[in-house]
Parts: sequence; C-alpha cells; structure tokens
Amino acid sequence: MNTVLSALPILLLIWAMIKRNAVPSHIALPVVAALVAFIQLVFFQADFVLLIANVIAGALSVLTPISIVAGAILLNRVMFFSDAEAVLSRWLKSISSNKVAQLMIIGWAFAFMIEGASGFGTPAAIAAPILVGLGFPAIPVAIFTLAMNTVPVSFGAVGSPIWFGLSGLGLSEIQLMEVAKSTALLNSFAALLVPFIALSFVVEWRDIRQNALFVLFSILSCTLPYVLFAQWNYEFPSLIGGAVGLAISVFLAKKGVGLCHDKNEVVPNKTMKASEVIKVFLPFILLIVILIVTRIPQLGIKALLNDVSAFFTWSIGSSEFAVSQSLVLSLSNILGTGVSWQYKSLYVPALVPFLIVALLCIPLFRMSGEQVARSFRSTAERLRLPMLSLIGALIMVNLMMQGGNQAPMLLLAQAFAGVLGDSWGYAAALLGALGSFFSGSATVSNLTFGGIQLSIAEKVGLPVSLILALQSAGAAMGNMVCINNIIAVSTILGVSNKEGFIIKRTIIPLGAYALVAGLFSVVSLNL
Repeated sequence: MNTVLSALPILLLIWAMIKRNAVPSHIALPVVAALVAFIQLVFFQADFVLLIANVIAGALSVLTPISIVAGAILLNRVMFFSDAEAVLSRWLKSISSNKVAQLMIIGWAFAFMIEGASGFGTPAAIAAPILVGLGFPAIPVAIFTLAMNTVPVSFGAVGSPIWFGLSGLGLSEIQLMEVAKSTALLNSFAALLVPFIALSFVVEWRDIRQNALFVLFSILSCTLPYVLFAQWNYEFPSLIGGAVGLAISVFLAKKGVGLCHDKNEVVPNKTMKASEVIKVFLPFILLIVILIVTRIPQLGIKALLNDVSAFFTWSIGSSEFAVSQSLVLSLSNILGTGVSWQYKSLYVPALVPFLIVALLCIPLFRMSGEQVARSFRSTAERLRLPMLSLIGALIMVNLMMQGGNQAPMLLLAQAFAGVLGDSWGYAAALLGALGSFFSGSATVSNLTFGGIQLSIAEKVGLPVSLILALQSAGAAMGNMVCINNIIAVSTILGVSNKEGFIIKRTIIPLGAYALVAGLFSVVSLNL
C-alpha cells in the first residue's frame, strides 16, 4: 500500500502534464507537492514540524536554479539586444550554412564542453538561445538541447557526479576508476544513437541521413577522447572531450567533410574579420575560463568560494542563519529539526560567471542605457511563473525524501529492486534516471540512490562497478526528462506551458538510452 501511495503523486504529475489539455507546471507542481504533504501526514504519519521544515528548505532551494536561469537569460538578452547574437549567427553561417552542422557544433560539441566545466544545466541554457538565434524554432531546440545534454553529464562540473556523488560509498580509488571507465564506455555507445534521435526533433530524417557521416564524425570527435581520458581520470573527460570535439567539428564543417551540399544552399560569400569573431566569442571564452578555474580544486579558488567560515550569524528561534566569508548563505536546524539549507552565492554559476560576464558585455558591446534596461526587464518578465514551478518541484522532492528508510522515493526504489532481483542490472539505469527526474542533478541522483544500488549489487551478487556505472549513466540520461531542466530551458527561450509536450518527446531518446544501458548490462554480465 505504501508503495502505491508513493507512486501516486508521480503518476498524477506525469498524467497532468502530458494529457491533451495539459496543466501548466506552475499549477501542477505545487498541487502535487501539496498531495505529497497530505500523503506524508495522513498515511505515513510524518512529523508535522519536520514536514514544514522540509517545505521551507525546498522553497529556499529555488534560489539555486532560478539564479542560474536568471543569469543565463540576462547574458542571452544582453547578447540579443547588443546585436552580438546576430554576429555570432553570421559567423556560424560562414563556417557552414548546413543546419545539421550548426546543430552538432553548438548543441553537441560546444554544449559537451560547457557541461564538462559547469554542469547545473548550464549547457542547454547557453546553447539553446544561440540555436534559436540561428533561426531554429524554440520548442524543437528545447527538446534537442535537453536530449543532447546527457552523455557528458556523468563527468559534468569537473566530474562531480562521480567523485562527489559516489563519495559516501566507501569505494577505493581503483573502484571509482572502474566505475568511471564503465560509465564512459556505456555513454559513448548511447552517443551513437541519441544525437540522431535528438536531431530528428529539429530537422527532417532526410537531412540527417544525407549528413550522417558528419554527425558520426562529430560524435566520435567528442566521445573518443572522452573515453580515453576516463581511463585514468574522472574529472576532465567531458571537458577535454568537448574541447577536442568542438575544434574537430568546426574544422570538418568548414571543409564540408561528411556534409551534403544542397544546390539551393546559400554559400557564405563574406569572410568575417577575426577581431569581430573574437569579440563576439569573448563572453563565452570568459565563461569557460571562469568556470574552469573555479571548479578545479588544485587551483585553490574552489575552496575559497565554498568557504563556510562564518562572517556573521543570526539566531531565529531554534534556527540559525549564517553568512560565510565567501557569501555562502545558510539556514541550519530549521524549526529545530536538523533540516538545513545552503546557497553558495559565488560558486553557483549565477553571479559568477553569468552576471559578471553579462555586465562586462555592456562596455564590450557599447550598449546604450536603453539596451541595458531592456535586457534586465526582459529577464525579470520571464522568471515569475517558472519560480512557482520550481518551488513546487523542490518542495515535492524534499517531501518525497522525508522518512528515512520509509521515504516514498526509497520505497519506490526498493519495490523496483524486489521485483527484478538478480535481473536488476537490466533496469538499474532507470533508478538513476528517476533520481535526476526529481532532483535535476546527476550528482544528487548518485548521492540519493548510489547506496541503494551498492546494496542491491552486493545482495544479489552483481558487479558493483557495473551497477554504479549504470546508476551514473542513468542519472545522466534522466536529465532530459527532468522537470527542473525543462522549466529552465523553456524559460530561457520564452516558451510557456509546454513542459508536458516536451516530456512526451524527450521520453523517446530516454527509452533509446535505457535500451543501450540494458544491452550494455547484458553484454557485460556475460563476458
């Protein structure tokens, strides 16, 4: 009975958002969060004070995704109103006017590299508006970028899903490297299929077939260095793979390798000045450089930005609000329950680097006061309803995790494992995807379900490294159906009330990814 009750809110949410007259996410998510609270109180006899504390923590947690989205939108609006986006579009068209080439360069290789540096949904936030600026329609672009932002996610944000997401499992360095190797290999196989499906949401299959060789070269230019680097390091496979792949993809597109040349295709007849290209790319170069130097532990800046040494504290009843020397905001022991919240102002990719880069763009592109004002106004106008959606989503996640071993989300995981037994390897990736569906983070999915996956593997005698690799890859593939990510990309592109429509489309590449994961498990277990 408890398992059925645990599944009910999820099923209701999915139904509400994909039915013919879909319920907007800013209504559906808060209503489902309220339903989870009701189920927790009435059927699970949850502690009321603890439930309220989780609601408060969930509502405050919206600051992380909404600030990232706000920063990405602001940079996009600055690029748009300054006409830098138009210059960028002209440069891409000068490389190749082939639509498939443009989609692979920005939506695959460029996003691959950004994921390696940042994570947090940043790749889709940056790539999607560039593609829309090139003339591609917004909703197909949203679906495309969500599906593409999966393969590099396992090693996103300088490998956080691996080294941090699996940090509490007591694995040796050798075991962790085994997980990384298997994860990279599995994802590289999925990469041979998912990009082709993703492209089909934006262009016709005829165009994909005609340019299939270029697509394959672009895929391999990212995944080969990605897999090779993962043989000895789990921090930089996506970053290195994306950088190498981007350079190779641009070179191949410029030479027309693997591309179909349509006789009606408009051939670029003007070479752009190098200074003009460098100027328009400077914001993105700054973004990448700042993200890299703030994510690599060895440089020391990451530790500074995450320093929690108190600058000042303020007691609020039994709770304590604190601001650290690096502006980490925290509220601990909420309502005396032990529930806490934290926001790393300088580490979350919002103020640094998005706001800083957006402000630097003002003098760089010599923007007028009116252009700057329009950029900020346009940003603010897009955030109101998505904030309600995200608050509902994050409260729902917190409540689904309340209850220790009897938490609704863990009951669902245990039910799946109980049904499949020693066949668990065939579906292990789906549990990772479930974690990302709720949390919007592969790292959080690994933190949440890594222990369960380890326990199941040991209980039924399956290889631990394989099951954790399936968890990690599943957490990556779940990004494409994650409510938070869908809301974020839709908001940046100015798309509203299409979350259910997008989920119904991204479930297709998700299914393909899951099939590859299942086959990988079968082959690995029988070798």
